[in-house]
Amino acid sequence: MREVLFIGLLTAEAILCLALRLLRTPLSGVFSAAMAFPFEQIGLGLRALSLSGAMGNSIAIVVYACVGLLPIAVLPLLRKKRGLRAEDWLLVLLSAVMFAVLYLMINSAMISSWVPASAGNAIGKAILGSMVYSVLCGYLILRALRLFSAGDSAQLFRYMSVMLGLLNVIFVYLAFGAGFGGLLGSFAALRTGNLGYEDQLGASYACLTVKHIVNVAPYIFCIAIIFSGLRLLRELRSDRYSSETVGAARSMSRLCIAALTAMVLSNIAFNLLQLLFAKWLRSVNSSVDIPVFSIAFTLSALLMTRFITENKRLKDDNDMFI
Repeated sequence: MREVLFIGLLTAEAILCLALRLLRTPLSGVFSAAMAFPFEQIGLGLRALSLSGAMGNSIAIVVYACVGLLPIAVLPLLRKKRGLRAEDWLLVLLSAVMFAVLYLMINSAMISSWVPASAGNAIGKAILGSMVYSVLCGYLILRALRLFSAGDSAQLFRYMSVMLGLLNVIFVYLAFGAGFGGLLGSFAALRTGNLGYEDQLGASYACLTVKHIVNVAPYIFCIAIIFSGLRLLRELRSDRYSSETVGAARSMSRLCIAALTAMVLSNIAFNLLQLLFAKWLRSVNSSVDIPVFSIAFTLSALLMTRFITENKRLKDDNDMFI
């Protein structure tokens, strides 16, 4: 049931990413960059509220202070619950950064004073948003490290499941958000570079689409592999020496091998396809991809499968002697 729910949430995320990319031009005034979300929208809302009148300005100031102080407000709760740790003081820095970022988002005209004119406000807002996310991610990583080091086996299994789930969220964004945005950008660049020849771009559009599929395929495979890894973790938590655990490990290793094979062959097929139709293409993008990370991941999966299988065999031998 949890897996079905998680698949539904990832599907909703994929649809949302596609919709935001398709509506990026109509929504450019309120959604300029993914890294600026939701600070850009909060800034626009507070600015509109502030300009609505004296009462609206007072409410905007209160909301601005509350949002900026939110990370600091967590500190007393953490102190009461478990005591403060060294990494918790990053929340003070996060609060200060949020005050500065929200102020600039409200007064977006000030962003151009420190961002090159060629970059534009969209890049500036993305940089501001990334500042907040860098501090937040740093705090979460340090907090996670402390939890990992202090956790028992059951807790580590649970933390690993959460981390794999977060990876799937990232892979969905890379495939359907950043990847699809890159495809739309390639279409726009193709049109701009071939004005007057729009009726001859059909093959080039098709080639860019196939290239996009080849580029995002590793993320889709990673999503499937992570679901297989989550099933393996559930079996390990239940009984690390069971036949089901060995079967889940072998299933994941087979999936890794199939994914790596498909990635290599798809890249070869795309390059050959470009060569065959190069005469009709106005955009050629040939590349030689060496999936080092995928190779390392596949070897790790095979090694883990070997360990699980050998441990199961040794346990069965010991049980026979007993």
